[in-house]
Amino acid sequence: MEYQAALAYLDEHSNYEKTGRINSPSIARIEVFMEAMGDPQLGCPSIHITGTNGKGSTTQMITRLLMSRGLKVGTYTSPHLHRVNERFTIDTEPIGDEAFGEVIGAVADLELIVGARPTFFEAITAAAFRWFADEVVDVMVIEVGMLGRWDATNVVRPEVCVVTNVGLDHAEYAGPTLAEIAIEKAGIVKPGSILICGETNPELAAIFAGAGADRVLQRDVDFGCTMNETALGGRVLDVFTPLAVHGEVFLPLHGAHQGENASLAIAAVEAFFDSAIPADLLDEGLSAVQMPGRFEVLGHQPLIIVDGAHNPHGADRCAEVFFSDFDPAGRRLLVVGCLEGRSVEDLLSALRADEFDVVFCCTAPSPRGVSASVIADAARSIGCETVHRYDTVLDACSAAQRMAASDDALLVAGSLYVVGEAREVLKRLIP
Repeated sequence: MEYQAALAYLDEHSNYEKTGRINSPSIARIEVFMEAMGDPQLGCPSIHITGTNGKGSTTQMITRLLMSRGLKVGTYTSPHLHRVNERFTIDTEPIGDEAFGEVIGAVADLELIVGARPTFFEAITAAAFRWFADEVVDVMVIEVGMLGRWDATNVVRPEVCVVTNVGLDHAEYAGPTLAEIAIEKAGIVKPGSILICGETNPELAAIFAGAGADRVLQRDVDFGCTMNETALGGRVLDVFTPLAVHGEVFLPLHGAHQGENASLAIAAVEAFFDSAIPADLLDEGLSAVQMPGRFEVLGHQPLIIVDGAHNPHGADRCAEVFFSDFDPAGRRLLVVGCLEGRSVEDLLSALRADEFDVVFCCTAPSPRGVSASVIADAARSIGCETVHRYDTVLDACSAAQRMAASDDALLVAGSLYVVGEAREVLKRLIP
């Protein structure tokens, strides 16, 4: 299948990212495809990651640490910033267009044979497993798309399961309580696995501890950070695990939460190997971590930052880093857009939008994008005084960039769809 034909095929299939709807949550359909493919998801060891926030960063850190040990690593993530190919990589290199068309074509052929129609996410998940098997990776690092129990990725049988945290998100499919959301996320835990649990709420941690793993490592008990401080270009950490104490580890990412994610990743990789990570390999792995769109600094004078925070939990962390770690001297400018399915007011409040001098509201480039006028009304309702609205990310970013003086700071947040487009726009605009 040609690349464009593969994209067209995927576009014809039910896609939560476009509609915000999942008609029949289940892994039954993808199990049919996996069986027809010969169960490629079971062909090598795997690490499976879930959580409300931090999955992407933790996944990338785990990938880099595994690569530092010389392994060929297949990594599956979602969503993408610019191209769907970004969702599956080998040693951080995205699948090429020709190979993408080949594996999507294989899924399309199977659809006719097995008589089941996959969703968009099921189709690309099946294609990723097929590609990893074809390329004979040594280990797979698999990020859950949503929740856990009925997510299409939950056909793997991981050696190590990772839970970053639990927050109120996707409550239309789990909840409304955090405990009910935790139960869904705990569905990735399999007998024989080791669980690395980053959630510290005792009630929720107990849910994960009782999910059936052979061994549970709990944050702040079995692993964690004893130092997690701001450094030039990132964080400096002291991390302990059951197997080692790692001192003065540099992480080139911003925010205390990224230090917490790093401790998860280190504990997960050490559990996977059942051995401590040598200091040189730890430094090699973490120093190579890059997270486009996750509190990514695109420019200085003015300071320009993009962050894909899209729920109140993530937005709160984004605001904390922006105001505390960076503490800009000049005016604070916010470009914000978001998707339907979440409270706009809650998102803006978590971002501390009322503490920005100017708020530029835009409509996210998605069928689920909330209109700029709705976001603007919500911004005014929480106390924002100077609010502008634009129909596109391009117009909002252009206006904000023109307004920004050298000592000002511009933050773009609210949705990875907004951040993906903003990265391209701002890179063209920044001198």
